[in-house]
Amino acid sequence: MSASAPGGRARLLKLAPWGLAILVLALVGRQAMTLDWAEVWAALRAQSTATLGLALLLAALSHGLYASFDLVSRRMLRHGLTAWRTAVTAATSYAFNLNFGALLGGMALRLRMYTRQGVDAAIAGQVIAWSLVTNWLGYFLVGGIVLGLAPPPVPEEWPLTRDALRVAGLAIGALGVAYLVACGVSRRRELRWREHRLALPRARIALLQAALSSANWLLIGTLVWMLLGRRVEFATTVAVLQLAAVAGVVTHVPAGLGVLEAVFLATLGSRLPQTQLLAALLAYRATYYLAPLAWAVPAYFLGEGRGRALVQVPLRTCGRSSSRP
Repeated sequence: MSASAPGGRARLLKLAPWGLAILVLALVGRQAMTLDWAEVWAALRAQSTATLGLALLLAALSHGLYASFDLVSRRMLRHGLTAWRTAVTAATSYAFNLNFGALLGGMALRLRMYTRQGVDAAIAGQVIAWSLVTNWLGYFLVGGIVLGLAPPPVPEEWPLTRDALRVAGLAIGALGVAYLVACGVSRRRELRWREHRLALPRARIALLQAALSSANWLLIGTLVWMLLGRRVEFATTVAVLQLAAVAGVVTHVPAGLGVLEAVFLATLGSRLPQTQLLAALLAYRATYYLAPLAWAVPAYFLGEGRGRALVQVPLRTCGRSSSRP
């Protein structure tokens, strides 16, 4: 019995996110049945052309910022692709990641795109890993500030209180700062997670990671805040967005479909009419998630049609060559 217990716990941990996802989607479905969708559509149509145009511009800037994460990795790993090809690969995979989930877009598709262009699979894996580190570094720093200093209101039925969110925000902010400090002073120049290892970058590279990713999270928050008509405090909007991002990761729902809406409706539903709130979120999905597919899908298939590029790629780690057996 003792031998099977760990296996049972492991299976339970694997199933728990899916159970949470089913619960969230069931709650969203029940909420959807109570909404007046004609009013939602009317509120969506009430968004001005100028507002939607600005939202598209902010979305494009954000996708460009996310692509720059891979340019930082390119500087560290010197993998041989041009800056343009690196940026297009990152931006294309990001669009797929948003709409179809991290395993497909953020990992499998990006790995395929890099290796099709001649990048060694091990190096491509490091590029993906560094992109994740950069993205979550900005999340920790921005989330630490907005959750630690201005946690959003939470429903009474939630297990987390505002004080708990404040503590969580301060904790993740401390993790982000600890990473920056480690890059500057640590003697053990690598990150370790299970069997995975990544060499720590120099302090100025880490600061660049922090600046780019933090700016990206704030840019996304600005987009949502603007679509909400600036009727909610900017810090509160960003904080709710941070909660929704984590909820989407935990539940494993592709594109966070329904999860994003559930978190915003639960936290801000008492401050804004639910139809207007949902209309703003639909506009956000249209401009930030769906619109980039208009160029990402052709870009991906165009790359597939060209076949494997003949690129000789040296194996390097953070600017220093290393031999392979």
